Amino acid sequence: MFLNAPLLFEALPMERVWGGRRLETLLGKKLPHGAVIGETWELVDRPEAQSVVHEGPLRGITLHELWTEHRLEVFGPRHAGNASTRFPLLFKLLDARERLSVQVHPPEEIARVTSAESKTECWQFLHASEGACVYAGLKHGVTREAFEKALADGTVEETLHRIPVQTGESLYLPSGRLHAIGEGLVIVEVQQNSDTTYRVFDWNRTGLDGKPRDLHVSQSLASIDFGDFEPPVTSATDPIVADCPHFHVRRMQLSSPSDLARESDFSVITCLSGRVECEGIVLGPGVFALVPASMKKALFVPMESGTTLLISTLPVAVES
Repeated sequence: MFLNAPLLFEALPMERVWGGRRLETLLGKKLPHGAVIGETWELVDRPEAQSVVHEGPLRGITLHELWTEHRLEVFGPRHAGNASTRFPLLFKLLDARERLSVQVHPPEEIARVTSAESKTECWQFLHASEGACVYAGLKHGVTREAFEKALADGTVEETLHRIPVQTGESLYLPSGRLHAIGEGLVIVEVQQNSDTTYRVFDWNRTGLDGKPRDLHVSQSLASIDFGDFEPPVTSATDPIVADCPHFHVRRMQLSSPSDLARESDFSVITCLSGRVECEGIVLGPGVFALVPASMKKALFVPMESGTTLLISTLPVAVES
């Protein structure tokens, strides 16, 4: 099978108590009428959620089928030895109308014990309202004992490192890093293929059913890196968003046509701003495209000034 164009997938909208409608109003996403949508899962290969090719000769084929049955042609021989039974990454768009819970994802050593899934992720801030912020890590000097006391007193916010953020900046979040997204943010999230989240504090909020949402205090305390103090955001001028064993993510300002094909490898291209065209396919902000390994040439042509892309790849060493 030879593919000569990027693959587009159907997005899966997810209702969340903290979500809104800006993925529709800002990015033109088709959302269910009247629903509060906090996320769209753009590329996902999980038992409970599956991306499907939207158009072209592979229309209707799932991401899981591509990974298991067409790996060489779509993802390339560099990943032929990857032991993962599912595509190892998950790509999302997030719309935080309200701030999210204070949460943590378990490191691998904790996930193995609790039969959970470890998760490292990164955020690219696609849109930040004036005054937007995130919380990541702890303030200098906050100990586990001080944090547990704050949990009991309801003063958790006083222990968290609050970071003002702007459109174009990004943040890397290794597993074990305590974090929360503030209101007024639309985010591109690249993460390990995991859906394990431990909520440790939820601002005394109720869920869509009117009841307080479940917390996972003991699991959170076991997972939090209590030596992780005041991590910085990454500047919008820094091309590297994340470089870790699980994924490599970089930004690219596209001022002229550029061949983004990768020899014997694939990439996932996300348009952050402007518009870009490749083989008749146009990507606007918030659109994701998988450039298959069998494309010998993938010429991306900017259609507007200020076009910026996010390019995500999978390191060969990733096994799960």
